[in-house]
Amino acid sequence: MVSRRLLRIKVLKALYGHFKSGDKTISGSEKELFLSIEKTYDLYHFLMQLLVEVADFAQNRIDTGKQKFRPTAEERNPNTKFVDNKVVAILRNNEQLSKRLYQNKLSWECYPEMIKKMYNSLVASPYYANYMKDGNRSFEQDRAFAIDFFTSEIEDFEDLYQLLEDQSIYWVDEIEFVLGMIIKTLTKFKEDQASYKGLMPLYKDESDVDFTKRLFRKATVNHVQYREIVDEYTKNWDVDRIAYMDILILIEAIAELVEFKDIPVNITMNEYIDLAKYYSTSNSSVFINGVLDKLVKDLIEKKVIVKEGLGLIDPLSIISEE
Repeated sequence: MVSRRLLRIKVLKALYGHFKSGDKTISGSEKELFLSIEKTYDLYHFLMQLLVEVADFAQNRIDTGKQKFRPTAEERNPNTKFVDNKVVAILRNNEQLSKRLYQNKLSWECYPEMIKKMYNSLVASPYYANYMKDGNRSFEQDRAFAIDFFTSEIEDFEDLYQLLEDQSIYWVDEIEFVLGMIIKTLTKFKEDQASYKGLMPLYKDESDVDFTKRLFRKATVNHVQYREIVDEYTKNWDVDRIAYMDILILIEAIAELVEFKDIPVNITMNEYIDLAKYYSTSNSSVFINGVLDKLVKDLIEKKVIVKEGLGLIDPLSIISEE
């Protein structure tokens, strides 16, 4: 499922696009926001299929070798451990994966050179060599190998990144998040898994949809009010030197702090401090931390921020951390 952290990032990007365009309606920007989340789910399925495609390429090589007029001993008796991998078989037969790929026209068919490069990278890796030479053929080993593939082959594969960027503007910087989703999925695979089970849903439940919708709407509808709060707590800073993304991060953070009474203050603060590390300047996390630390304490005292149940936090217990 898409994590709350990624949903916060999606909302931040939607806010940036909404305010920078100047002519988008809130409903139009919200529609684009949820489309971008659907695209992330497409990437989850598209990358999941990559392991199957590489295994199919390996099978084609085996079949071609056997058909040679004078095959080598290795070609006559190939090591089929990879192509017989049980996790690959589960993915190949998974009904949800096949349906999503078909409905959204997601296919690796047009990228044979990419699959070949990925295969060559795989067979040159030490973990592939160790896997293939081990005579053991357990499901646990097959699953560990599949996880190794997604943790080792994709993250630094520049050609793949370029391909994905060309495919969708929504996929540019989401590969790391999606790989995390895939690894969590594979970790839960079982040998006797039914073909209609196994993949993550898009959202954990309807509360995630509501969280995303409310966060975006409150941040847009109340952005003037929240911007005034930001300005009040940054008046000692040179306004021209404050990154626009920092302002949006603070506005979104305030929206979450004010509107979601069940989310603890420290969780919200930590999420947006971390978000600033990746989506703004090198000094932004320290800046965001300092501003949030001051405004949260004041807004709790003024009862602008009110937490209920498990979210209730004593403002004096809030500790600033980089």
